[in-house]
Amino acid sequence: MKILVTGSSGFIGRWLGNLLDEKNIVWAGMDTRKKCEHHQCKIHYQIDFSNSDQLMKALNEFQPEVVVHLAARCDLKGKTLEDYKVNQNGVKTLCEAIRKTRSIKRSIFTSSQLVCKIGYVPKDEEDFCPPNIYGASKVCTEKIVRCLGGGMKEWCITRPTTVWGPNMGAHYRKFLEFIHKGYYFHSGEGALYKSYSYVQNIAYQYYKLCFADKKSIHQKVFYLADYEPISLREQINGYADLMGVKKPYTIPLIFCYGIAATGDALNFLGVPFPYNSFRLKNIRTEYIYDLSETKKVCGELPFSFEDALNKTSEWFLNSK
Repeated sequence: MKILVTGSSGFIGRWLGNLLDEKNIVWAGMDTRKKCEHHQCKIHYQIDFSNSDQLMKALNEFQPEVVVHLAARCDLKGKTLEDYKVNQNGVKTLCEAIRKTRSIKRSIFTSSQLVCKIGYVPKDEEDFCPPNIYGASKVCTEKIVRCLGGGMKEWCITRPTTVWGPNMGAHYRKFLEFIHKGYYFHSGEGALYKSYSYVQNIAYQYYKLCFADKKSIHQKVFYLADYEPISLREQINGYADLMGVKKPYTIPLIFCYGIAATGDALNFLGVPFPYNSFRLKNIRTEYIYDLSETKKVCGELPFSFEDALNKTSEWFLNSK
C-alpha cells in the first residue's frame, strides 16, 4: 500500500512518517514547508494546497491508495474565518483531486475536538458548537468533506484532542521550562483529568485507520486520544520527578483568580504575561471523551503514560 501524508512536516506528521518507515510502508510527504528532518521521507512534495495543478501533478506521480490529510492552520490567533481559508480551500481542492485520482481508495480527514466547546455534548456527529474561529474553520472543513463525499471514495474524519510529546512546538517547550525552573504552580486542588493524545499513540491510531476494513471506518467520525484520561497534576509532577526538580506547589484557587485578573490587565496593556483567565480556565476544565469506537478500530496503544512521560522528559533535557 502507498500512503500520502499531508502536513508531513508538522508535529503529528513527523511521527506518523517515522512509524510508516518502521513498518516499511511506501509513503510520500506533502507540505507547504520543506521536508522534515525528523524522519527519512524519501518522497516529498512541497506545494500550495490551494493550487489544484500542483496537487494533481503530485497525486498522478505518486499514485497513493490512502491519503491522510493532516495539513492545516492550527493556531488560535485568527480573528475571522477568512484567516483560516487555507483550511477550507485545502480540503475542497483535495476532495476534488481525490475524485480524479483513480488509485486513491481511502482518505482520512483531520478535524479537531474544537468543533465543539469543552463540556458541550453534541446530539450527533453533525451537531457543532465551536468555541473559537479555528474551531469554526474545522466545522467548515467537515461540512465540505460530507458535501463532496470525501472525493467519492472511502473516508472518515478524525478529531484529535490536545497532542503532546517529543518535538512539540515552542509553546509546549516553554511549559516544560516553567516546570524545570520551578516557575510552574498547580492552580488549586484536584487531579484534573483530560483526554490527551500522546503523539506516538495518535500516529499509531492514524496508521490503524489506514488499514481498517471499510465497514468500520467509512463516513464515521473518530475522536483520537489515549483511551485512559490522564491527570494533569500527575503529569506535571511526573515531569518534575524525571527532571530532578521539586514538584510544583499548589496555590489556592481564590488566589489564582487574582493572579489571572492581573494577567488579563497586563495583557490588555500589551505586556506579555503567561497566566490569565483564559489559561486558568483551560487548566481547570476537565474533559473525557468516549473513545470506545476508536479503540474497536485501532486496538491497544503501544505507549503507556509512563513511557510517554519518560520519552518527553528525555527529549526536553537532551534538547536544552
